[in-house]
Amino acid sequence: MSAFWDDKFAGHAHAYGTEPNAFLVSQRHRLERGMEVLAVADGEGRNGVWLAQQGMRVTTVDGSAVGVQKALKLALDRRVNIRAQVADLTDWRWPVSTFDAVVAVFIHFAPELRRDMHHAMYAALKPGGLLIMEGFHPAQRDLGLTSGGPPVRDMLFDAETLAADFQGMDILELEEAAPHLDEGPLHQGEARTTRLVARRPE
Repeated sequence: MSAFWDDKFAGHAHAYGTEPNAFLVSQRHRLERGMEVLAVADGEGRNGVWLAQQGMRVTTVDGSAVGVQKALKLALDRRVNIRAQVADLTDWRWPVSTFDAVVAVFIHFAPELRRDMHHAMYAALKPGGLLIMEGFHPAQRDLGLTSGGPPVRDMLFDAETLAADFQGMDILELEEAAPHLDEGPLHQGEARTTRLVARRPE
């Protein structure tokens, strides 16, 4: 899988652009300077670098060494610091009770892995920590939309699935949306997504 993403990131200047995800930006009011933030599967770093520009201490992790190198270059260009790691999330030693926020944008796992990975994101949060998440809804495939996402419908998720996976968190926002994506060459056009903002109880 890392070779797949290495090839994808090597083939574009920035496959998903250099600007942050719009839904993440809309949640800026929930984030504070100095927060410790984990950007999961951050690819070429667009979200992690933006978080660092807002004054947060950012750790990004991705399975692609090519993506991580581009993330570090983007951080250098933007004159911010990020801690970037190359790791396969399915066997990464996830930190526990470490972060004030976890950001997971357009990350999709095989159905047999999804719940465990979502639970690892929850566990990485400190009590009171914030999860911000957007991913593709199954309608992305049902409608034949070409604006991104894995080709396997079972890797996508709806609001009900996220509510079950993150049961026990305080749900601040949970919605199924129809944004127009403008995120580099590979996320362009009408899309169907699921969005979650939730807080780990104190």
